[in-house]
Amino acid sequence: MNKNFLALGLAAALLAPQVAGAEGFAINEWSAEGVAMGGARMFAEDDAANVAYNPASITKVKGEVMKSSYTYLSPHGNYKLYDGAGKEIEDGKNVVHAGWAVGSYYVRQINDKEWFGIGAFPRFAMVSEFERASKASTNAFFSKLNGVSVTPTYAHKFDKKWSAAVGAEINYVGLELQKNSYHPVAQMNVGATQTEGESYALGWNAAANYAFDDKNEIGVVYRSRITHSLEADFKMYPASGGKITADAYGVVTLPDSWDIGYNHKFDKKTRLELKATRTNWSTYDALNISLSNPSVPGVLPSNVDSAKNWSNGWRYAIGLEHNFSDKYAAMAGFAFDEASIPYNGGDFMVPTGLRRTYSIGARYNDKKQTVAVALGWMDVGNLDFAGHATDAYKSAHAYDSFTKIVSISYQRKF
Repeated sequence: MNKNFLALGLAAALLAPQVAGAEGFAINEWSAEGVAMGGARMFAEDDAANVAYNPASITKVKGEVMKSSYTYLSPHGNYKLYDGAGKEIEDGKNVVHAGWAVGSYYVRQINDKEWFGIGAFPRFAMVSEFERASKASTNAFFSKLNGVSVTPTYAHKFDKKWSAAVGAEINYVGLELQKNSYHPVAQMNVGATQTEGESYALGWNAAANYAFDDKNEIGVVYRSRITHSLEADFKMYPASGGKITADAYGVVTLPDSWDIGYNHKFDKKTRLELKATRTNWSTYDALNISLSNPSVPGVLPSNVDSAKNWSNGWRYAIGLEHNFSDKYAAMAGFAFDEASIPYNGGDFMVPTGLRRTYSIGARYNDKKQTVAVALGWMDVGNLDFAGHATDAYKSAHAYDSFTKIVSISYQRKF
């Protein structure tokens, strides 16, 4: 094997670009083909993005391949706020703050039985922004979670029916939260706060495929939960002027998940994938931040606590792929993502209800290169949630929310 190609592939896969997803923590947009098929892409042939969708399927890659993917997500939505009597006190919309999901992948076939792959892609990320002068800003006016997972993977093909893979996950998160501090007695903003920090943590994944025959195949992927101990900087800018700083610390546990997939080939040109994903969101039970060493003693609280208590949920996807010829193919997909946010655990960080995603795409490939594009539209749904004691409202209603998705991928074989 050409060592220069290997070095280039590893460098590309280890890129950790800043990424920000829209409308929810979970990111499934890891390639244009995956976007086009609603995320139901666990059994693709000769696709380096299998590192992300199903590590056991990197055994379907022949030779050595590299792939890059860029997905643009643009969230839109409206909200209404209510007082304790149920009277509407404000209506508004989010500030359109688009995000990018970037994936880089490298796969090499070692021999007839063994494969190595590595990818860098976001599993969890989000961004949301609202007007700083709004009442919603007392809950959050800017929230961002940058995330990327680097996943070195080893896969083995036991025979014509069985293949399996195991891999490590190096997960990075960068968190930034901004909000206005609201005094419920004085009923006024007393300043703005910013919490900003980052963390690295380790996880793992495992996958297995079983082919019943040439037309039917099933697969299972497990991804472990990952616990981040986040050290951050806390800043408060009082309305009276000046700045107060403190050290902040919090623990965030990203959930474990199971993917179960089924692939059926109608013939050599057309195939259908079904996929169900179980995510244990109950690990996100609270976002509690401890403060210490304030620059002005006695002014800041020692803890800033926020209960979440999300529930576990399922995501269902169906994807169709049809090859018109050896070079051209079309894809379509649909996904349904259950809402996991309870009434007493919602906020303007992630104002997301159930999600329905509709998508289409096309692909061109020759012996060396593959180019794919995809378009998607995500109906985010409505969400009702309660205000906290320090919010300038008692309840909120997010509605008419949607996300535009555009994706492009490029793959090169060596």
